[in-house]
Amino acid sequence: MTREEKATAIQNLTAQLAGVDVLYLADISGLDADTTSNLRRACFKAGIKLEVVKNTLLEKAMQSSETNYGELPSILKGNTAIMIADVANAPAKIIKDFRKKSDKPLLKGAYITEDIYIGDDKLNSLAAIKSRAEVVAEIIGLLQSPVQRVIGALQNRPEEAAE
Repeated sequence: MTREEKATAIQNLTAQLAGVDVLYLADISGLDADTTSNLRRACFKAGIKLEVVKNTLLEKAMQSSETNYGELPSILKGNTAIMIADVANAPAKIIKDFRKKSDKPLLKGAYITEDIYIGDDKLNSLAAIKSRAEVVAEIIGLLQSPVQRVIGALQNRPEEAAE
C-alpha cells in the first residue's frame, strides 16, 4: 500500500468509527471459507457490519477518532475483524452461537457506549447485556404490574349489600 492509500484507508476507518456505540474486535483467523461465509451471513441478518481490517490502520483510526477507545488499540495483534452493530449484545450472541461448533471467533475486546471490555472471558457478560427495547419493555411491565393488581382487587371486591 502506498502512503496515500494508507491515509485514505485510515480516513475511511475513522469515518466508519464515528458515532459508533457498539464495536467488537474479534479474531476469525483459521475459519474455513464456508464458516466465514456463514458468519458474514449471520452478521448481515442481525444488522452487524463485519469487516477484516489491518491492525495498524485500525489503531491509527482509533487514535485519530474523537472517541476514547481506552486499551483497545493495545490488543490489536494477529488477525482482527471489526463488528459494528446497533444492538449491544448482538455480536456477542453471534460469536457465542458460532462457538458451539468451533473455537473461533474469539472476542478480543469491545467498546459499548464508552465502556471497554477486554478479553474473551467477557463474552458471556456482553451477551447478557439487555438491549434498549428489552429494558423499556421490562420497565413498562414493572409499571403495569401494580396497576393491574389494583384493578383486579377492585373487580373482585364483593358487592356491598343494599340495605
